[in-house]
Amino acid sequence: MAKAAKATKTKAPEKSYTFVYQGTDRKGQKVKGEVSGKNPALVKLELKKQGINAKSVNRKLEINIGGAPKVTSQDISIFTRQMATMMKAGVPLVQSFEIVADGLDNPTMKKVVLGIKSEVEAGNNFGGALRKHPQHFDDLFCSLVESGEQSGALETMLDRIAIYKEKAEALRLKIKKAMKYPITVLVIAGVVTAILLVKVVPTFKDLFDGFGAELPAFTLFVLAISDWVQAKGYILLILIAAVITGYKEGRKRSAAFNALMDRVTLKLPIVGDISYKATVARYARTLSTTFAAGVPLIEALESCAQAAGNTVYRDAILRIRDDVSTGQQLQFAMRATGVFPSMALQMVAIGEESGALDSMLDKVATYFEAEVDNAVDGLTSMMEPLIMSFLGIVVGGLIIAMYLPIFQIGAAV
Repeated sequence: MAKAAKATKTKAPEKSYTFVYQGTDRKGQKVKGEVSGKNPALVKLELKKQGINAKSVNRKLEINIGGAPKVTSQDISIFTRQMATMMKAGVPLVQSFEIVADGLDNPTMKKVVLGIKSEVEAGNNFGGALRKHPQHFDDLFCSLVESGEQSGALETMLDRIAIYKEKAEALRLKIKKAMKYPITVLVIAGVVTAILLVKVVPTFKDLFDGFGAELPAFTLFVLAISDWVQAKGYILLILIAAVITGYKEGRKRSAAFNALMDRVTLKLPIVGDISYKATVARYARTLSTTFAAGVPLIEALESCAQAAGNTVYRDAILRIRDDVSTGQQLQFAMRATGVFPSMALQMVAIGEESGALDSMLDKVATYFEAEVDNAVDGLTSMMEPLIMSFLGIVVGGLIIAMYLPIFQIGAAV
């Protein structure tokens, strides 16, 4: 019985590695490259099937300082576009994976693509292979690929997904651009101010001690700040680190905190308008892509809710899904939420009446993406003089505070 139990015990699957090979092809020409496999013997056998006589097969040493690079949304967008291009050119699916993987700079993404290739070679479909990497490919992506496979139009579907991913990535980068510039300048301003308070101001303080005269109130105020920063500045650093860490952890772990921050973001001046338009554009783009792919409206709305990026709109879209499932028209369900602009509602109404809902939603997405682009450019143009003024006031104020006593002494003489 023990032997029988031992015999039926399942063996853990072997881990795949990257191997570097050198050899000759069918024409006798030297070739070399990299291939994924479980051990050198299986790699040599696989290369032989491809007409390559491998002279040496060695496992590639992977040295990662600070961990392997992460797979970004841009990596997924590039992968999708390249796969769409390969399929349109008539390249077989498995060979497309190999070509795309060879051109990827991110080793982690390359490993993911080769893993998908192995799954497809083992007999799984493309969508099923993608579902084994949920951290990189969401349910919407996998569902659209499976829809393309079932309808026999995978290359067309990949092209639609590529357009969707590229538009979504462009939108994300626009919003990131709007936030990155002012934050970067403010951080630099904080660092410069800290250096002045810790290194420069104490030098002037030693000079003022020899004057024996009463210092201006502004100078005394700056000297008090400098003393506090030198003595207890670490408290401020700890507080800033705690706030940033708390914000990140709250975003990761608390649904209530996420809902609160999303509501607050929508109400902020300028930034709230950008977030509002970006969310509407994301909703319209996702619904247009899924509906055009033949996904039923109820399922398409569920995908939109997952991709909304804002809990206020996610809840609104789920309410729309429930209303539509009872037979209500999409335009009326959207209007009842009170969170969509009239332009989007009118375009959806026209689309439903004309039978061209996907086309109208695409126009809505394009319009609001352009609105986000204009708003970001306007914000950047407005922030530049404001930030320059802020830097001038902070740095110039510190310099004036240090030179006021010198000016007073000069005037007295």
